[in-house]
Amino acid sequence: MEKIIKIGLAVLMFGCLLDMPYGYYQLVRFIALIGFGVLAYQANQQSRQTEMFIYGALALLFQPFFKIELGRELWNIVDVIVGVGLLVSLAKKIKNE
Repeated sequence: MEKIIKIGLAVLMFGCLLDMPYGYYQLVRFIALIGFGVLAYQANQQSRQTEMFIYGALALLFQPFFKIELGRELWNIVDVIVGVGLLVSLAKKIKNE
């Protein structure tokens, strides 16, 4: 489940780099809130406190209720960093298994 969430969120983050309708970005925010919330919960259950904090912070950053105004360029940078970070964490997890 964790792998699917990370891949899905990474794809959505990279999709934000395209010129999409505003509704797409709103949908990404809702899905990211849920996805990062689930990842934070799973990390907490496995006593990975650092990951839990990171995923919790990302859930708050992407939450759709109180928008954080960063500007298009800065959001694109955040999207790339988060997408790459998700894929790197997934690769590390697969390597350790």
